[in-house]
Amino acid sequence: MKQALPYLLASVLAAFGLLTLFLSSSIIFDLFGIRAKEGNYVLFVVWANFVSSLLYLSAAYGFIKAKKWTVQPLAISALVLILTFIGLIIHVKTGGKYETKTIGAMIFRIFVTLIFTFLAYLTIIKNKK
Repeated sequence: MKQALPYLLASVLAAFGLLTLFLSSSIIFDLFGIRAKEGNYVLFVVWANFVSSLLYLSAAYGFIKAKKWTVQPLAISALVLILTFIGLIIHVKTGGKYETKTIGAMIFRIFVTLIFTFLAYLTIIKNKK
């Protein structure tokens, strides 16, 4: 089980990263008509998700290779998402257009990213000490 855990974590994180990459790039580049379906999306949130997707994919590789640096892209992603969430709240409070689901999605994404950051710390860094 101990050897399977990094592959499980990497698989889940890679799937999450690929889904995020697909959805964010589809909105940014207006692919498959997804931009129109998203309604009042907030572009800086979409870009933050795009950046996070790339960081998730690099961290998934780090999980498989048990690299100590795996925590860094996840921590950077968490920081980017938290700062983006603060920006989103300011955007909402100043009357900017947004979808209500964006707030819930951002909270979920931050939570998932923090969990993966903690798991990377536990499974890679703490085990190597």
